[in-house]
Amino acid sequence: MAEYVKIYPENPNPKAIQKVVDVLQKGGLVIYPTDTVYGLGCDITNIKALERIAKIKGVKLEKSNFSFVCEDLSNLSDYVKQIDTTTFKILKRALPGAYTFILPGSKNLPNPFKKRKTVGIRVPDNSIALALVSALGHPIVSTSIRDEDDIIEYTTDPELIHEKWDNLVDIVIDGGYGGNEASTIIDLSENPPVILREGKGSLEIF
Repeated sequence: MAEYVKIYPENPNPKAIQKVVDVLQKGGLVIYPTDTVYGLGCDITNIKALERIAKIKGVKLEKSNFSFVCEDLSNLSDYVKQIDTTTFKILKRALPGAYTFILPGSKNLPNPFKKRKTVGIRVPDNSIALALVSALGHPIVSTSIRDEDDIIEYTTDPELIHEKWDNLVDIVIDGGYGGNEASTIIDLSENPPVILREGKGSLEIF
């Protein structure tokens, strides 16, 4: 049974944030709000939690396309090869924001992702998501929660999300209604950059 935790985005309660972080540190799965759609996430350092998410999504962990949700760009050097000034300027302009940037992965990636050549980085413009990552002290590995219904694609009501995911995750955060448009995905490992998916993030950052 997933616990339902209400957190207000205007001023995320530190005690509520810490409660969620404690669950993440114990290998729990959490559904949380972002600046786009609600995400399913876990602690990047917990292999068992990563395997749980991969199983839910029906993918092999090594071949998954999960994003690393970071608090800011200071985490980049941990997971990404050195990037040029032009790429860094794009990231500075766009983040925090509704983008997933594909960047060249470094040798320091966590074990399940060691063979990856690239990694998806997110810094969402959402106070709850950023407070979680900040309190956790390292990124959350994350994926969007999609709906089987092709018309509704993403569930936006936290109560309905809780109902649906009750037996699959440990906590569902109610941070208000979510969006129904995913992030814009831009591959910056290529030159010039390649737009892989146009979503909520504007392309005017270029």
